[in-house]
Amino acid sequence: METMILKKDNLRLGLALGVIGPYLGLLLIWQLKLSEVSFMEFLEQFLSNNRLITSIGSLSLLANALLFTIYINTERDETAKGIFISTIIYGIGILILKIFN
Repeated sequence: METMILKKDNLRLGLALGVIGPYLGLLLIWQLKLSEVSFMEFLEQFLSNNRLITSIGSLSLLANALLFTIYINTERDETAKGIFISTIIYGIGILILKIFN
């Protein structure tokens, strides 16, 4: 069972999980809070409103914080490093989006 993908410890896996995590967080936020509008309308609102960029962007990154914590606590540091790198890139992207919006 040690060969299961989530048990591996490598940077590529961490980068992939770090890219997917915020998308899943965004979908979860949409389902819990704004499912009465289409996902595309939700994205348009998110990308055009500075307050939403900050709040929803931060909440979607919590998925990566959860993943990062799991991988750090299980001593899979290379995977955690990939998740951290992806989180930083997303954070910078959110900041740039907020500045230029």
